[in-house]
Amino acid sequence: MSYLPIIGITMGDAAGIGPEVIMKALAHEQVYASCRPLVIGDAGRLRKAGRLVGTRLEVHAVASVDEARFTAGCVECIDLGLIPDDLPYGRVSPIAGDAAYHFIARTVELTRQGKLDAICTAPLNKEALHAGGHVFPGHTEMLAHLTGIDEVSMMLVAPNLRVIHVTTHIGLLDAIRRIEPGLVQRTIERAHDTLVRAGIEQPRIGVCGINPHAGENGLFGYGEEEEKIMPAVELLVARGWDVEGPLPADTLFYRAGRGDFDVVVAMYHDQGHGPVKVMGLEAGVNVTVGLPVIRTSVDHGTAFDIAGKGIADERSMLEALKQAIELASHRARA
Repeated sequence: MSYLPIIGITMGDAAGIGPEVIMKALAHEQVYASCRPLVIGDAGRLRKAGRLVGTRLEVHAVASVDEARFTAGCVECIDLGLIPDDLPYGRVSPIAGDAAYHFIARTVELTRQGKLDAICTAPLNKEALHAGGHVFPGHTEMLAHLTGIDEVSMMLVAPNLRVIHVTTHIGLLDAIRRIEPGLVQRTIERAHDTLVRAGIEQPRIGVCGINPHAGENGLFGYGEEEEKIMPAVELLVARGWDVEGPLPADTLFYRAGRGDFDVVVAMYHDQGHGPVKVMGLEAGVNVTVGLPVIRTSVDHGTAFDIAGKGIADERSMLEALKQAIELASHRARA
């Protein structure tokens, strides 16, 4: 029998839809045919979510990975016991924000112990996280801190499209100031290494410009493409890599969608997020690139407006699990 990776699933913000999409996703039998899922969160909240979504799954609370049975029909949960039974849905809660942090911290600890092959995260709420005393812009930065990594990248994966970001959760003017050839080079290198580990021997990489039409030879902007992007592209092309750019973002995303590139390098948050979400928000996945552990995530938020109603769509969670399984399996074979 082939090895089934153990995927640690963090429950995210308990006031949001995380518990519901987890229970819905783990009701799909094919998940257990390809991995051993283990939720790090709160068993009571998962049971409540199971009732909300109408699943018959049992929830088995365990204290360690070694106690988990990993059988279809039963959700294994390392229960940290941090969520009160009466925690309301759809509201910012410092209790839920603090708990979301501790779910991640325990999961990182388990990866360091070699107990997990990958992490898959349900959404957290940044306001709740901050209210709970943990001031991080989001999952990506928190995971970098907990693993002792100075710099990571966000890669979004949607049907027929992968996008890695040079900058993410900062304002546009700050993003332009932060972009420089070294950061662009390191981002492209992280994308290249991730795709090679995923089985793509010679990734085709398209690099966005910053300005409309990638500056059009100085017509737009103040030479940002020539100063901040081209030195990195030229260096990597000289290395023998298939890197093209800087290119106008609008045509680059069109070309990527038809299959000309394996990954697009976006310069700032909305440049990359917009096309991915248009092409498939419900099936989008966030992959953190550069961590010492594989981490994927749903590409949506806590959806407080529908939390507790049992109607959340689990497709992004299923895709996130699929990506985690594929990456973990390639790493195991390497």
